[in-house]
Amino acid sequence: MSEHLSVEPGTTSPGTPQGVPKVAVITTGGTIACTADANGHLLPTVSGRDLLAPVAARFGADAINFEIHELNRLDSSSITFADIDELVAAVHRVLEDPEVVGVVVTHGTDSMEESAIAVDTFHTDDRPVIFTGAQKPFDHPQADGPENLFEACLIASDASARGIGVLVVFGRAVIPARGCTKWHTTDELAFATNGPEEPERPDPLAPAPLDGVRVEIIPAYPGAGGELVQAALDSGAQGLVVEAMGSGNVGTALGAALGRALDAGVPVVISTRVPRGEVSGVYGGAGGGATLAAKGAIGSRYFRSGQSRVLLAVSLATGQHPATLF
Repeated sequence: MSEHLSVEPGTTSPGTPQGVPKVAVITTGGTIACTADANGHLLPTVSGRDLLAPVAARFGADAINFEIHELNRLDSSSITFADIDELVAAVHRVLEDPEVVGVVVTHGTDSMEESAIAVDTFHTDDRPVIFTGAQKPFDHPQADGPENLFEACLIASDASARGIGVLVVFGRAVIPARGCTKWHTTDELAFATNGPEEPERPDPLAPAPLDGVRVEIIPAYPGAGGELVQAALDSGAQGLVVEAMGSGNVGTALGAALGRALDAGVPVVISTRVPRGEVSGVYGGAGGGATLAAKGAIGSRYFRSGQSRVLLAVSLATGQHPATLF
């Protein structure tokens, strides 16, 4: 469902007034669109129009013309690759309008980093795409969603945001999608980055469907065996991401299982459970990062397991070597 919302809430406009920037807002649900039911449980119930109306009112008359695209109302922990494909297609579709100066995506925080990097990897336009959301629901007396959405719209309409890919705007922070990670479950500054100060971004790819691509995340822990690796492969996994320990190490038994997977041609990306720092394969032994790298495992650098899974899925979907995406 799509509609126009002028900066005067409650009215619609058939088109964009001349000289007024148009920002497309794609809503997908998440806490920003949630209200509490009779039991206090949060459910995404707020329409795109109701979500944006108080934000649009904060912009002066004829400051921004908003175009609302209500894609769905989901808890982002339930988002699948099929939903991400739909979101990528929606972003490309709204950018077919040359009058759109930027796109804002409202999204749940649980998987925002995954959706953001997927859209970024396929974002072939120089106009900004901004992800935002909330830690508190729409009907909370200190709701943080309206301020986050206001700032996201402001940045989406700013010409200086062009050409730098997808951004996450949240809790007064502006973070590139690549390397973004949710670092706190409840703090209003929900996201941080592991990326370098100077953002790195490979050439974006033409969109390819991720639905149907199977990449599993295997956790490493002291004493972990290889059973999860074999179970993932037996169930049809086409690639594996390992949430390793330290700078990219696993135990002997898990390392041996990953070695067998690599020998069989299954791509393996090594990430880490450590919140900060890069993955670096420097240790030997069956599960050492250096040993796995010598067999062809790809180090995730500053990407943690969620974003690594998306990038490996993109590699499998497009035929691009995974190293070029990391």
